[in-house]
Amino acid sequence: MRIFLTGATGYIGGSVLARLLDHPRQRTFEITVLVRSSEKAALFNRTFGNLTAVVGSTSDLGLLEELSADADVVFACTRMIFSLPKAILRGMQDRHSNTGVAPALIHTSGTGVLSDDANGMYSSSTIYSDLNIPQLETLPPDQPHRDVDLALVEADSQGYVKTYIVLPATIYGFASGPLVKAGLQNHRSQQIPRLVNLSLKRGQGGVIGKGNNWWGNVHIDDVASLYVRIFDLVTEKSPPRDFAHGRAGFYFVENGEHQLSQVGDAIATVLSGIGKGTSSATSFSDQEMRLYFPSGTSLGANSRCRAERGAKIGWRPTLKTRDMLHSIKAEVEASLSQ
Repeated sequence: MRIFLTGATGYIGGSVLARLLDHPRQRTFEITVLVRSSEKAALFNRTFGNLTAVVGSTSDLGLLEELSADADVVFACTRMIFSLPKAILRGMQDRHSNTGVAPALIHTSGTGVLSDDANGMYSSSTIYSDLNIPQLETLPPDQPHRDVDLALVEADSQGYVKTYIVLPATIYGFASGPLVKAGLQNHRSQQIPRLVNLSLKRGQGGVIGKGNNWWGNVHIDDVASLYVRIFDLVTEKSPPRDFAHGRAGFYFVENGEHQLSQVGDAIATVLSGIGKGTSSATSFSDQEMRLYFPSGTSLGANSRCRAERGAKIGWRPTLKTRDMLHSIKAEVEASLSQ
């Protein structure tokens, strides 16, 4: 089983790779990862036996195409502009032409595709289900990630690749495992740590607008579990009927949801305990919004969904919203120690 993975040093990609390296069938895998640094590539190759690290970046489209053409399964775990998946798909189309077998692409999108322009001012009652494909197809093509998602669905419809699109909500928690221990992987998420860091700068927990908007949440370990569950079914000879790819192959990743005000207040409570501000979050001022979010932010959007397709294929996440809120103290401590 030849596997190519992008984003091996990242929060999601490194967590997925750690699971593959510890997989019961890992001795049957030939794993190739793409890393930017020759030093990190050498460390990967020294530390992990059935793994080959290739030096390059996601702007090396020819290299991406070549490595994808050599893979039975591709995990795309990096943030992708339109040219990147196109290169991967060209490689996978070449593989199909040479082997007659459609390889699998497990692609990282995100529930930002569902986001609105609430700016923290209101809640939305619209909740998307990954089992309701007609509902998903109402999303405009200019939504975040949507152009890439649609290109993958179209490629699947042509029959040369099977695409599985994974859409995580707000991911939280610290990644762990051999890559983190080796200093090869980013172990922190983005959304909550960013809110923590900005709150530390201003000395007070902050939210966008009133913080009334809703987002789903999921722990990084549960995210990695879904990727591996999809991978396991890809490699089964007779996967269950509910295991979909292409047009229906969208997999939300969430296990609960929160309002932004809950996160802001949790941060504010921790900060107030060390003498910074009050225990209730306040709105970022217009000046702060221009300073901290010059290109805008989805933090104030509503992005509500239910991960029902994952449940159909046996994904069983364990950590919930209360665990996310409890994790914020550790996030503050981690930011303070930097």
